[in-house]
Amino acid sequence: MRAARLITLLLLLQSRPSMTAGELARRLEVSERTVARDVQALSEAGVPVYADRGRFGGYRLVGGYRTRLTGLGRTEAEALFLSGVPSALREMGLADVASAARLKVSAALLPELRDAPVSAAQRFHLDAPAWWRETEPPPLLPALAEAVWDDRRVNARYARRCEHLPRQSGPAARPCCEVERELDPYGLVLKAGVWYVAARADGGAQHRVYRADRFTAVTVGEERFERAGDFDLAAFWDEHAERFARSILRDRVELRLTPAGTRRLPHVTDPAAAREALASAGPPDAEGRLTITLPVENLDVAHEQLLALGPEAEVLGPPELRARFARAAAGMAALYA
Repeated sequence: MRAARLITLLLLLQSRPSMTAGELARRLEVSERTVARDVQALSEAGVPVYADRGRFGGYRLVGGYRTRLTGLGRTEAEALFLSGVPSALREMGLADVASAARLKVSAALLPELRDAPVSAAQRFHLDAPAWWRETEPPPLLPALAEAVWDDRRVNARYARRCEHLPRQSGPAARPCCEVERELDPYGLVLKAGVWYVAARADGGAQHRVYRADRFTAVTVGEERFERAGDFDLAAFWDEHAERFARSILRDRVELRLTPAGTRRLPHVTDPAAAREALASAGPPDAEGRLTITLPVENLDVAHEQLLALGPEAEVLGPPELRARFARAAAGMAALYA
């Protein structure tokens, strides 16, 4: 414990011209008296560290001193590539590892470049979760992340939707069947605040996607699986996301759009489906209105989405959806009469 703290103290001093006892105590989460003892231990070990007294004093290293303790471990190096997503690191339990890696990199940089991490952090930040959505990190995510990093096989219980029940959508939808799986977890994906696991199940060759918040139990075993060398997580996810987006668009809606509705349609419904529907439409009528057939998830979702277009979209079919819009329009007219 103390050895790790002494190394961290040394790297902190190497990454900055000078640090006060209070600053070091806060970074190391110890008392200033402990900092003084640790500095004394470094000095006795031959590290040229000394203290400047006075208002602008602090601990510093003799100019030009460099330590070779800056080598990154594998876990630190991998975590460093995720350092732009601090919330993801916290949820996976890698925040401390990434902090140590950043410190080592800062210590290894030339003096004129040591402010680069701070400069970048002041200018760029990735906020992964979607707007108006409170997300709770899946409780079993750290265990899944550990298995992904170490290529370890896991035994898991997973709650999924029962195929014999009607499909639900919206916040009320919940999985209802629990299954046991032996998984080879290849990767983690954070999409709009939701974590997914790409894995092979029960020794199969096909990769599948599981929502991390639906795991009810995860046991990380000692056995390591052999990772397929040609697996590309980014390419796999892009293909899966496109296939999933198309698979849920099961219904069709016929619309007549004004020019304004044509421009706004990709902003209120699935953009790819909207673009394809507009591209396959015939010529506009004499009033500039375009008639299209739009793929939608279901009629309930279509009703919620297309209401945002107001008078810029007329639903022509199916009849039950047109009737819902007629009732909504009548209710709005009565409200504002």
